[in-house]
Amino acid sequence: MSRKRKSVKEIDIDESTVQEIQHVLRARICCNEVPENLDHLQDQRRHLMDLIYRCATLGESNSVLLIGPRGSGKSMLLDSVLDELKENKKVSKTLLTVRLNGLLQTDDRLAIQEITRQLHLDNTVGDRVFGSFSENLSFLLEALKRGDKETSPVLFILDEFDLFAHHKNQTLLYNLFDISQSAQTPVTVIGITCRLDVIELLEKRVKSRFSHRQIHIFNKLNFEQYVEKFCDILSLPPSFQPKHIVTHWNKHIQVLSEYDSILTILRKTFDLDKTIRGLHKLMVIPVCGLSSGHPKLEPVDFLEASKIHSTDSKAAMLHGVSILQLCLIIAMKHLTDLYEGDPFNFEMVFNEYQKFVQKKALSIQRFDKAVVLKAFEHLVALELVRVAEGKGTRIQKEYRAMTLLITNSQLTEGLKIYPNCPSELKQWATNTITS
Repeated sequence: MSRKRKSVKEIDIDESTVQEIQHVLRARICCNEVPENLDHLQDQRRHLMDLIYRCATLGESNSVLLIGPRGSGKSMLLDSVLDELKENKKVSKTLLTVRLNGLLQTDDRLAIQEITRQLHLDNTVGDRVFGSFSENLSFLLEALKRGDKETSPVLFILDEFDLFAHHKNQTLLYNLFDISQSAQTPVTVIGITCRLDVIELLEKRVKSRFSHRQIHIFNKLNFEQYVEKFCDILSLPPSFQPKHIVTHWNKHIQVLSEYDSILTILRKTFDLDKTIRGLHKLMVIPVCGLSSGHPKLEPVDFLEASKIHSTDSKAAMLHGVSILQLCLIIAMKHLTDLYEGDPFNFEMVFNEYQKFVQKKALSIQRFDKAVVLKAFEHLVALELVRVAEGKGTRIQKEYRAMTLLITNSQLTEGLKIYPNCPSELKQWATNTITS
């Protein structure tokens, strides 16, 4: 039984106001704008705030790891803390921030160059030649000393921290942790990673200099809180003008979140991906579709967006293969079911194809073995089939062990959307016993 929908009084929204609404929502969704409400992360936020504040004001060095799955809010939490600390003049005037990313700074040479650039010490370094990484880093930190001989506190943020553990001898990590243990230079090192076993990647000498502080961040939202986040993200802030538009828009979003169709879409998204990032992805297309002709968000917008996001890439790829290749995929599906997932080779697939064409397929063209082999190789190139793990590649290609990368549900979905698919193929695909 569907819920009774509340009515919201219609008002006219001009084009400029629609554009302003779209700008606010896109900044919130696409630009990773830090939300005001982080109630579920208050303890972690307080701990992180204390570490950075003590480094900036008291000169205490430390190191900490932010650990949690992707999309759980690690970077958002850190940005929220830094934004609040920037409002403190005592902190903002003294604290220097250096951001490194394991995907960009792939070795220590690139890392030290980026540190030099972000600390604005290019002219200070000049053409100096350093004997080691440690000497180079020590010179940079020494150059930050002010006239009163006090060193400016430095905050190092290492995103994708686990990738830095793969650098040769872990020199960067060793030197940063070593400095954070000394009393000469106030340094705080914050590593951000999604690997729970990241400590095991560190060498013994690096591990001994790490403080072993870890802040774990997990997504603990239930479905009711998830729906509330949906409303919060799409609602306009109180500062938005004009006020009557804010009231009308927010009331409409509240009613929208009570629609059965919206709750079904949100439940499906929640079951697949509980992160706020996944919710943002669902909202991008509806928000970008706002215009003077379509000034409000409707359930059909989210339904279309959900269909686009839930499209199975493998099932969609089947739309472009030939009838012959479709026959081979169905033959491989039957072989996989018959031998309970064990690998197969081309000769077995060709044998299944021949039996089908000879006995049951009167309207399907028969091809020679060379043509069928070429079609099979094309499926391998499309990565719909691959060589079985642990099997040698020196074996003749007709006898090479292969595995199918398409599930039965993906095949069924692909056959539904395949244009003018022969009925014999559909019947063959649904048979549980191979022909």
